Amino acid sequence: MAKHPVTPDGRYFVVRGRLWRMANPNLPDQERQTLVKQLMSARRAVRAAHAAADEAAEADARAAVDQAKRALGERGPVWWTDGAPDLNRHMARNTVYAAWFAALDRDPGS
Repeated sequence: MAKHPVTPDGRYFVVRGRLWRMANPNLPDQERQTLVKQLMSARRAVRAAHAAADEAAEADARAAVDQAKRALGERGPVWWTDGAPDLNRHMARNTVYAAWFAALDRDPGS
């Protein structure tokens, strides 16, 4: 994840100007590792089912990806408790992170 900037509050990383929600940092390390393994396995299953043109298996695999991402906190209810809205998939320049994001272009060390 180091190649993608992370918002100062650690809630999102940015890819091509778009915010993507980070996993819940409060998950116990072992649980997070297990969920990441499940996510990677589900993603491989999506690829295999797609290559085999097996629509049912692909749908099942995509559901497994969604389940793992929700358990990690990347989808579904937000993991923070301060009432801030979920800005997942929003363009950073159109959010409260706009000034921070604009400063990244000016600071080559970021």
